[in-house]
Amino acid sequence: METSHRPGTRPGRKTFSKRKTFSSRGGAKRYGAYNGPHKRRSAGRKMQTFDPSRFINTQPVQEAQETYTPVHTFATFGIHQRLVAIVEGAGITIPTPIQDQIIPEIMKGNDVIGLAETGTGKTAAFLVPLIEKSMLEPDRHTLILTPTRELALQIQEELRTLSRGLPVFSATCVGGANIRHQINAVRRPNHFVIGTPGRILDLIQRKVLNTQNVTTLVFDEADRMLDMGFINDIKTITAATPKERQTLFFSATFDQKTKQLTNDFLKKPVVVSVKKQDVTTSVVQDVVIYPHNAKFDMLVELLKDATASRVIVFGAMKHSVQKLATQLSENGIRAESIHGNKTHSKRQQALRRFKGGEVQVLVATDVAARGIHVDDVSHVINYDLPVTFEDYVHRIGRTGRGSKKGMALTFVPKN
Repeated sequence: METSHRPGTRPGRKTFSKRKTFSSRGGAKRYGAYNGPHKRRSAGRKMQTFDPSRFINTQPVQEAQETYTPVHTFATFGIHQRLVAIVEGAGITIPTPIQDQIIPEIMKGNDVIGLAETGTGKTAAFLVPLIEKSMLEPDRHTLILTPTRELALQIQEELRTLSRGLPVFSATCVGGANIRHQINAVRRPNHFVIGTPGRILDLIQRKVLNTQNVTTLVFDEADRMLDMGFINDIKTITAATPKERQTLFFSATFDQKTKQLTNDFLKKPVVVSVKKQDVTTSVVQDVVIYPHNAKFDMLVELLKDATASRVIVFGAMKHSVQKLATQLSENGIRAESIHGNKTHSKRQQALRRFKGGEVQVLVATDVAARGIHVDDVSHVINYDLPVTFEDYVHRIGRTGRGSKKGMALTFVPKN
């Protein structure tokens, strides 16, 4: 896998080789009656009790949303006209609220805390000013930490789009991919290194990634990194970077644990909070009560509905997710799976096929789905119950994004 992004070198172009290296569709059918909460044990995790009524909201109230009027345009942020043209050419013509408010602070060199969910334009909110700074200061080095390899690769893809034709170089370093290629990539001069905490720490410990020259450290989806147990890796990586750096911290939530992290890592940060409308106002939620031995048949029936155009089905275990995707394919449903037992390249292939519309259904585990951002997901189906209600909220947030409506269906056994 190629992990480095380097535009082709034109005759006479400077190569920077002497620089320091940065080594809604109607209610679902409810089948039968449900007589009480269901308990399920997930391997290695505490058994939870669920109240199915929490999964039902067939007529969410759509609250009137105030129209945000941006103060800036991309032309008035003070960035180079060539970068403005690239951004607007990528279809980003009017700054979103997070972009409008946080780009000027990043341009000033301030540490920032951006409280924003996926789908708010936060990736471009930090990439655009950092690309600008990299063009002005070729020795700048940005390290971006993300919770999952899928999110790291999506950031890399957006960076490529927003820096197309510019002398901006980057490398992506994630687990599950060939580390030799990544070692070679980070040994070259780079403006950006994007990666997951485990792989980044591995490269630091191998002494092939030099973080002493980091000028900007970005934490994206920091709350997810904490949820996934990366706290010690994050602290070790941060300690390996200079104290005199700019730190950008993005998170959808801001609990006490997250707040403590910002107190430790950031200096007088500017806080920008942009919260989207509550997920329940854009997602119809319902339950599917299934009798014994009818669960799979009912799933197939739901997926054959014409409105189920792009569906994410959540399963509990890696092996069951793979088995379910295979069974769906055998029953005429175009399906792919994404889980921890798949190689990095196979996961990316499955995600590309789902995004490209080659398959209708993506069957996924919770961890594998972290950071997956796919537009126009019509349905999320909880084939296996989530372990916590927070997991449920994260799952259904894959649909009903932006101004779109979505449907979330949760399978609950009939007692």
